Amino acid sequence: MFSKFFINRPNFAIVVSLIIIIAGVMAIRSLPVQEYPDVVPPQIIVSTTYSGADAITLENTVASVLEEKINGVDNMLYMMSTTSPSGLLTMNLYFEVGTDMAQAKLDVNNRVRLAESKLPDAVNRQGVEVAERSNDTLRVLALTSENNRYDTIFMSNYAINNILEEFKRIPGVSEAVVVGNQEYAIRVWVDPQKLSFYNVTTTEVMNAIKAQNEQYPMGQIGQEPIQHAVAFTYTVTSTGRLNSPEEFEQILIKSNPDGSALRLKDVADLELGSERYFFKGLFNKEPTSMIRITLTSKANALEVSDLLDKKLEELKKSFPQGLKIGTTYDPTLFVKASIKEVIVTLLEAVALVIFVVYLFLGNIRATIIPVLAIPVSIIGTFAGFYATGFSINLLTLFGLTLAIGLVVDDAIIVIENVERILRKESLSVKEATIKAMQEITAPVIAIVLVLCAVFIPASFMGGLSGTMSRQFAITIVISVTISGLVALTLTPALCSLLLKKEEEEPLWIIQKFNALFDYITHHFGQIVKNAIRYALFNLLLFGILIFAIVKLMSIIPSGLVPKEDKGVFFAVTTLPAAASLSRTHEINIAVGDVALKHPSVEKVGGFSGSDFSSKAYTTEAGYSYVRFVDWSERKDAHQSVDAISKEIIQELSTNKEARIVAVAPSAISGLGVSGGFEMYVQNKTSGTYATLENYAKEIVARASSREELRSVRSTLSSNTPQYRIEVNHQKAQAYGIDIADIYTTIQTTFGSVYINDINLFGRNYRVNIQAKGDFREGTQNYNDIFIKSSDGDAIALSDLVTLKRVINPNITKRFNMFPSAQILGETNTGYSSGEGLKIMEEIAAEVLPEGYSIAWGGASLQEKKLLETGNLSFVFAIVFIFLILVALYESWMIPWAIVLAVPFALLGAELSIWLRGLQNDIYFQIGLITLVGLSAKNAILMVEFALQKMEEGYSLIDATIEGAKIRFRPIIMTSFAFIAGTLPLALSSGAGANSRHVIGTTVVGGMVTLTLIGVFFVPLFFYLIMKIKKKFLPNS
Repeated sequence: MFSKFFINRPNFAIVVSLIIIIAGVMAIRSLPVQEYPDVVPPQIIVSTTYSGADAITLENTVASVLEEKINGVDNMLYMMSTTSPSGLLTMNLYFEVGTDMAQAKLDVNNRVRLAESKLPDAVNRQGVEVAERSNDTLRVLALTSENNRYDTIFMSNYAINNILEEFKRIPGVSEAVVVGNQEYAIRVWVDPQKLSFYNVTTTEVMNAIKAQNEQYPMGQIGQEPIQHAVAFTYTVTSTGRLNSPEEFEQILIKSNPDGSALRLKDVADLELGSERYFFKGLFNKEPTSMIRITLTSKANALEVSDLLDKKLEELKKSFPQGLKIGTTYDPTLFVKASIKEVIVTLLEAVALVIFVVYLFLGNIRATIIPVLAIPVSIIGTFAGFYATGFSINLLTLFGLTLAIGLVVDDAIIVIENVERILRKESLSVKEATIKAMQEITAPVIAIVLVLCAVFIPASFMGGLSGTMSRQFAITIVISVTISGLVALTLTPALCSLLLKKEEEEPLWIIQKFNALFDYITHHFGQIVKNAIRYALFNLLLFGILIFAIVKLMSIIPSGLVPKEDKGVFFAVTTLPAAASLSRTHEINIAVGDVALKHPSVEKVGGFSGSDFSSKAYTTEAGYSYVRFVDWSERKDAHQSVDAISKEIIQELSTNKEARIVAVAPSAISGLGVSGGFEMYVQNKTSGTYATLENYAKEIVARASSREELRSVRSTLSSNTPQYRIEVNHQKAQAYGIDIADIYTTIQTTFGSVYINDINLFGRNYRVNIQAKGDFREGTQNYNDIFIKSSDGDAIALSDLVTLKRVINPNITKRFNMFPSAQILGETNTGYSSGEGLKIMEEIAAEVLPEGYSIAWGGASLQEKKLLETGNLSFVFAIVFIFLILVALYESWMIPWAIVLAVPFALLGAELSIWLRGLQNDIYFQIGLITLVGLSAKNAILMVEFALQKMEEGYSLIDATIEGAKIRFRPIIMTSFAFIAGTLPLALSSGAGANSRHVIGTTVVGGMVTLTLIGVFFVPLFFYLIMKIKKKFLPNS
């Protein structure tokens, strides 16, 4: 017998366990820590710029061309293209979890190269970038200054020159950018009226700057080959590029016959300003420059965050006096707080399990034995993590918390059987231990195999749900396998060393408990006997139970993962189309004022001029990060992010100029732009964006009227007012004016034209020309702009061009090659995300005509996939258990007595989830799979001993009752130990509590009904199946 070796050599058993613990401790030191494993679909971003192109032009000439070639690349889930008014195209390609991204990037890059021949020349000159990158924001930092000592242009450039490159060198950082990028530039602010007065065109001004701010190579004096030898060779240099606005002021535009000269300062103001002025930032009401840091697709956020903090502390030492940096957004704070809470829960579980074990065993010596199984199995599991490439994350920690109640089970079964034999038979402790192991080895092995087998199907499921289930499953498998090894080695060895034939009298409370339990056990046998006697009635009850399970499953709302209080929300602002940046900024200032009045709000960072969902720059959009104080300071329900965000938005609703909605962060970082649903209305006809927007608006209007939904909005705006310039070619030709000069004049007045560069602070910066602000305020300014005819006369631009007001989309989106309207929203408190998806599908079906359809992205797509695969893994779990049991018992009949115990656990799980208002999500499904194994484990104990009693000559009825009675105490004991170990999950609070509630409530509820009801039915099933087997298969 395997265990006898270790009973005779207890030190050997102790050494084996110590080696397991040491391996686990060593592994803990090197294991990465993160919120989740790689569960977010990785992505590749394809981007390019088509300068001067509007969103529609960019879509038709670039986006559609690239999509046509890229579509169909291996393992791609979906692709989404966004075009912005700044001429920027961004294509997000999302791939299946587990895809080889190096190969995927190569495939995409090859397909982009195939499309180049059809792209505009300007795009090919700019280049198309293909990068593996994540949308997951690791950190948003805010640079501010004391007493406004530095302006945002200085702070932005300080960050660009001294901070960004340091951040980019941190492993795991994909990108570090200054939001709005106010990089230095020499700004030439021309005065069109002075140009007209001096009869000078903007083209002449630009040519003068180009000629006098250029680095010309001058060659060398005395350079070989030469006819006569010289002693020296001299390099010749020129004045080259200019170095300051003052030098630019002296640029000569033209000289007059009288000796006077027209210089640049006479027609323009010059300054060292910013290349861009389309963004404004705020941090706690102060002007700021924002730094956004994003991760690579497989980076560990916690590790990168720690490296970032170290680098930041190092950089702060060299900051100029008065420059400060603060954190606006940091999702790792939630991760760290969640992991801390899970560890606290794990320790609470250990304490409760020890208490339950002591309550049942009644003495310290006996209690020590199964308790020692906890550190060996739990710490040893970390060595398993290291071997399998796992990390310490929320899922593995959840698995370890559940494992605490499981790993003592095998040891409890062993020690309880040893004590039973010691009480009833005249054997020494060592002899009793050997006999107990002869009886219990097979059930222990069966239990370990069953608990491992139940998670095998989940381990092979693909996608996000499969990855999450795999982490949890392997954790349980490793810990249970180690606990089984401990139960067969260390536990019997310790029993022979620590247990005594005559134990000391237990405490009076333990005596009372034992007397009560003996009384219950005696009546339990009678109840089992009656259950068998009234088998038909009980089978009817079982049928009703099955009906209740099916009914409950249909009414429990579904979801992907629970909504969590992540300590932050986004106040997303939308003004009327084409609203100015200053108007948007005023709204963001108001958001900060209102939010910071609340005592639970710690920081507010505002972004004016940036669209929240696409991050494209557009003047009518903005958003704010509203960050709260720590969870320990917000323990009441009215202090939750959900409750406070409603108060803030309610107060801001009095502002009728803008629509402001509260948006939660994504439940899983990087999975979608925000929490809630992400739906796309696809136009598969030749219809316009205006028609598409009308349908999207109707869906939003109907969805907004539903009490289940909130913050429903469409990101499509097709009615942005724009002006189209129409040049009168006949007049231009009559005046001898080149058409290109007309467009250049307009661009240098109302736009910003890049001329050439200047060297400052060791870097190159642009020289940009543009009209003064007074000449760009409205369409009337076209009367102030003049252009020179071939005769040298000044011709008013308004005589040559006509402005026509048009309506076009400002930002366009395409989803899987079709023009699309993105609709975002959330469910209200008390409603699940699954209910939200169902409502949106119903509304879309009512509104959309033929040729229009919907598609899901982000977390919503993963939730739809979960509904398709979740039940499959549960069914296969039962099938695997059944097959393992068939192999163990060499029977196709006996396993049914074990598998039929599963519905009792299902009933309790569903009932408890429904009563607590929780949802059927991935944690619920993981809990159900766990319950399948636990149900089988309890039933195996009864069935195994009933079979042993039959082999000893007991009749079927007596064997059934006796087997149930013998195993009743260990079943109750192990079940209560597991419930006690899991209860802290169900009752926890703090960061990430909702996820713990779901999985804790599922397994606690299931174990309660399994323990209180299932124990009476398993003997009944065994008896009936053995009767059938005896009648129809007498020789089996």
